[in-house]
Amino acid sequence: MGAPLRTVFFGTPLFAVPSLDLLLASRHQLLAVVTQPDRPKGRGQRTTAAPVKARALEYGLTVLQPESMKDSAFLGVLHDLAPDVGIVVAYGKILPEAVLSIPRLGLLNVHASLLPRYRGAAPVQRAVMAGERHTGVVIMRVVGALDAGPVLARQHRPIGPDETSVEVEQDLARMGAALLASTLDSLAAGLCREEPQDEGAATYAPRLAKREGLIEWSRPAADIHNMVRGLYPWPHAYSFLDRQRIILLRTAALADAAREVPGTVLLARGSDLRVATGEGTLAILELKAEGARSMHAREFLAGHPVAPGSRFAQF
Repeated sequence: MGAPLRTVFFGTPLFAVPSLDLLLASRHQLLAVVTQPDRPKGRGQRTTAAPVKARALEYGLTVLQPESMKDSAFLGVLHDLAPDVGIVVAYGKILPEAVLSIPRLGLLNVHASLLPRYRGAAPVQRAVMAGERHTGVVIMRVVGALDAGPVLARQHRPIGPDETSVEVEQDLARMGAALLASTLDSLAAGLCREEPQDEGAATYAPRLAKREGLIEWSRPAADIHNMVRGLYPWPHAYSFLDRQRIILLRTAALADAAREVPGTVLLARGSDLRVATGEGTLAILELKAEGARSMHAREFLAGHPVAPGSRFAQF
């Protein structure tokens, strides 16, 4: 079984919390939590603790929030802790060699894709947007290059045709935590095997940008449906109807052929709101106008009459 490992945890968002919880419940020792500095968020620009910091404070853990990973005071504290291994789960910054060299056994990362596919900041969202039918989670060794280290463990998961990125990500967070716990036990026992990544198969999943949500109605309905799923809960897929920004929350891709110009409303009656695309028809099931609450199509159409032949546009 090996002696319990002395660990330091690096993480910031909600995705990292299940791994932190399971690490605390394990036989391994958690010395400190490193998380991003508090940032103002939202319309009121209020400064609040990110999910990992909030959970760490609940447990009374030591929390470190360096502005820079190269800060000498932070590196001194990390060195004095003498960790066996560092755990990185969506920390939000690339770790320099000065950090990587401190833990005796290096650092391990919980990554929400089947590496080498979808390296980068938004692997779940990019996989859903691409219409992938499978994804998964891996435990990899952190190296100087982005998500390029050897893989110690992996687990697969199917992606449902209507699942959103938030649903997939929540499940992968739980799966990743369990996989991390078993990998740490294997590491402590000296039983881990490392599998180098195939660089030729690597793809990149860059951070999402708000502008990516603007719908191009000339694309197939299936692609737009995947976009709606992948960009939920942020930044959302959107379009404009009568110059009002409309956010699409839930859709369905229909195979029936539409002969109208892409973006044309084909049906707006009862609970049916259907729009022509470059290939097939998109049924809009749930949506919201800018600044309003989300509504099912029936409720939206009751308060916002839409005439067939109206056009969704890109302005």
